[in-house]
Amino acid sequence: MAGGKEIRTKIKSVQNTQKITSAMEMVAASKMRKAQDRMRAARPFGEKVRRIAAHLSKASSEYRHPFLQSRPIKRSGLIIVTSDKGLCGGLNTNVLRMALNRLKEWSSNHIEADVTTLGGKGFSFMHRMHANIVSEVSQLGDTPHLEALIGPVKVMLDSYREGRIDSLWLTYNRFVNTMKQEPVIEQILPLSGNASDAQPGQWDYIYEPDAKVIIDHVLSRYIEALIYQAVSENMASEQSSRMVAMKSASENAGNVIQELQLIYNKTRQAAITKELSEIVAGAAAV
Repeated sequence: MAGGKEIRTKIKSVQNTQKITSAMEMVAASKMRKAQDRMRAARPFGEKVRRIAAHLSKASSEYRHPFLQSRPIKRSGLIIVTSDKGLCGGLNTNVLRMALNRLKEWSSNHIEADVTTLGGKGFSFMHRMHANIVSEVSQLGDTPHLEALIGPVKVMLDSYREGRIDSLWLTYNRFVNTMKQEPVIEQILPLSGNASDAQPGQWDYIYEPDAKVIIDHVLSRYIEALIYQAVSENMASEQSSRMVAMKSASENAGNVIQELQLIYNKTRQAAITKELSEIVAGAAAV
């Protein structure tokens, strides 16, 4: 059994760790509220532009945007949204497992894949898996900025326009509530008229000045809204998951401290008993 000094050192070490995890829990709780506000503010615009884009895919027009044109899939693109930091439970693990399964599925069907990562954890993992990473961005901070996301995503969009990839997918963690974050993977391109956001019926529009300018602009906003909302959802999920993980870590540290304190008391009592026995034995010998 360890000595009393060693146990006291372990108790002190765990107490210091508990202080750190408690502080990280409070910081994550503060950031979580702000991240949830940004995420909820982005949802209405994202839902509206999704609906308009879905209607455009069903509308009859003299101009068909490349994003609306389906073709045989020989190569696909995958945008992976993760956090830059760890200590947030299984958040990144879940979404990366989903992405890896999709890449394996494509490989088994002889479909090649290009990958774009938004977040340091995703880049590190895909680099270790030797995936074909065509663009990436990390160190996004606590607030998503669209101008930092457009560059890496534009690489994928240009590839789709030029026919180098035939479909584009997005995977991220969707925020459900503080205790639940759901990893999802969804197809961005080609935009299908069967999307759930499209209401049934025939759709047609009158375009001013012309169909090409309007559709190009709307579909560009559609992609930007999807990416921004995905990153906002993932950041809200990250802070919620980190708060829960740090709360659990603090509680576990408290349990460890109690166990170590009990062991210390037993060790100290055993040492006192031993000393008393030696004193009594010595007195009896005299």
